[in-house]
Amino acid sequence: MSASTALGMVSASLRNLLLGEMRLSPAPDVTVLAPDEQSSTRRLNLFLYKLAENPFLKNQDFTVRPGSPEQVVPAPLSLTLSYLLTPYAPNDPQEGNAAAHQLLGEAMRVFHENAVVPPVYLDPGLADARERLQIAGNTLDPEELSRIWTTFSQPFRLSVLYQVSTVQLDRSAGAGRPLPNRVRRVGVPEVGAPFDLPEVTAMTPAAGPAGTTLTFSGTHLDRRRRRVLVGDRPVAAGGEPTGDTFTAEVPDDLLPGLYEVRVDIARLFRRTFLYEVTP
Repeated sequence: MSASTALGMVSASLRNLLLGEMRLSPAPDVTVLAPDEQSSTRRLNLFLYKLAENPFLKNQDFTVRPGSPEQVVPAPLSLTLSYLLTPYAPNDPQEGNAAAHQLLGEAMRVFHENAVVPPVYLDPGLADARERLQIAGNTLDPEELSRIWTTFSQPFRLSVLYQVSTVQLDRSAGAGRPLPNRVRRVGVPEVGAPFDLPEVTAMTPAAGPAGTTLTFSGTHLDRRRRRVLVGDRPVAAGGEPTGDTFTAEVPDDLLPGLYEVRVDIARLFRRTFLYEVTP
């Protein structure tokens, strides 16, 4: 929608809705004027007196520009519009403002039964809007209502507040940026063989003097990183990380006794053996 005319389009749509759905005879006029502007004596007036930005929709991500699929634009300016609906009718010597009350009640019925403005009543400029126009009644603070009528130096008249949301004003034509290139093909890595977990199945010998070379054997150990601890002391695993057998040397300064030998294969397999250091 156009940033310069969208607000007027919303007011025109609400006026169309009232004119098309009210069942009073004769039909009253519907105006979009300030309270101090004069018009016909029997009418309903919609006065747009406040605008507020929607803080939640402000955080939307970039979206595709309508009509330009190769451009993305920042989130539009999303607004909530506050209208004052006021009836005007000549006073009756006996019934006073009853005629104005009838107008107001009929208008409230129309807005209640059409909480979302039907497309047939939308201004043509709002036909492609991303958000629907929703009408909701709201309670007006008495002080705020008093300030409105005081501002225009007009006597107070019974009025009802309505909020209309969400009205979105698109960014200017130069605010977008090109759409990033899309992924056309996703590569799938080739798997040459099923994945098998490594396993150490044996350690020899199980006993011997300090400085003995231990031999570990197992399956799927080829090209796996190995780590061996005797007690709490790490020892280097000898040889290249190839094949399913490797060695490690017991520290030569260990005192006689039982020691835990812990083997870790690439953090995929762990096992503990017992080794007895003999005198």
